[in-house]
Amino acid sequence: MTHRVWRLGADIDTDALAPGHAMKHGIETIVQHCLEAVRPEFAREVRRGDVIVAGPNFGIGSSREQAAAVLVQLGVAAVIAPSYSGLYFRNAFNVGLLLLTCAEAESLQEGERVELDVETPAVRTAEGRTLACEPVPAFLMDMARAGGLLKQLRLRLGAGDAHAR
Repeated sequence: MTHRVWRLGADIDTDALAPGHAMKHGIETIVQHCLEAVRPEFAREVRRGDVIVAGPNFGIGSSREQAAAVLVQLGVAAVIAPSYSGLYFRNAFNVGLLLLTCAEAESLQEGERVELDVETPAVRTAEGRTLACEPVPAFLMDMARAGGLLKQLRLRLGAGDAHAR
């Protein structure tokens, strides 16, 4: 499956992803304002399966989990960047958002089509280039595949012994 690239710059902070003025509302409202300060069209035009490619320090700022959750709600398949805020990194996997750390992320272009190989991990372009990504720990990949920590725990409890509940 190929994914369309949305290209962002460096230092995209949590306030750009989940603006403070929208935080008093539910996630359905917050998503409408996602990235409005840097890409006003993003929330309207992003499609399920698209990916975000950004510069270094993606997710800097506050610890608000909604900054990762909005991208899951919008159907973003992954974020590809050279580096992330530590808090954002963990929040993303907790809500089921895949982050790929790729030193060459900024070589990808707006609108480009890419394939994600989460096993290697790597990003492959339509022109045949392969960009290596840092390995994602297995427990985080399991969390992302399950759709986040809570869904992963529900799956484990549902698959376990009924007396263990």
